[in-house]
Amino acid sequence: MAGLFNRAARRDSQPPTPRPVTRVYVRAPRLADEYQFLTLMRESRDFHRPWASAPTDPARFAAYLEDAGRPDFEAFLVCRVEDDQIVGFFNISQIARGSLQSAYLGYAAAERYANQGYMREGIELVLRAAFLELRLHRLEANIQPGNRASLALARGAGFQREGFSPRYLKISGRWRDHERWALLADDWRRARGLS
Repeated sequence: MAGLFNRAARRDSQPPTPRPVTRVYVRAPRLADEYQFLTLMRESRDFHRPWASAPTDPARFAAYLEDAGRPDFEAFLVCRVEDDQIVGFFNISQIARGSLQSAYLGYAAAERYANQGYMREGIELVLRAAFLELRLHRLEANIQPGNRASLALARGAGFQREGFSPRYLKISGRWRDHERWALLADDWRRARGLS
């Protein structure tokens, strides 16, 4: 694999940065993933409610693949090395270039693979792609206050709480409050001894 995903490798002609050895890898979604991905997300509907609304039907999966092809969106499936099983996903969306160099981070684990550390390993690979390959300056994650697992994942990866946004996003038909968490590239590099 030339990079974590092909589009990023084409954008950046520098040699790839060595990646940590983990139990997971990340890759872009593809049409062949539809059955496995939708099965996992359907099984996880109650687990995700009211935190996230992942694609659970072919039309929404097709829209997800279409989004993944846009220049302001990067989709990552987190897969186990041992069997290539999808265990969750991350999205970097609304990538703004120019003087901002910022984006939003969203994610969800498949229920059957939750609380096993896969997403913790996966977020490190995604952050490496965001800050070294996409060359973003800032990532923001908006998380509902009661979503302890997502808050712990962001906090553990070095995100800092910046504020509170009442009725910020509409999920499952309701406007829901969110906490704003962000991570800067310089802080990420410093914490990992890369600066």
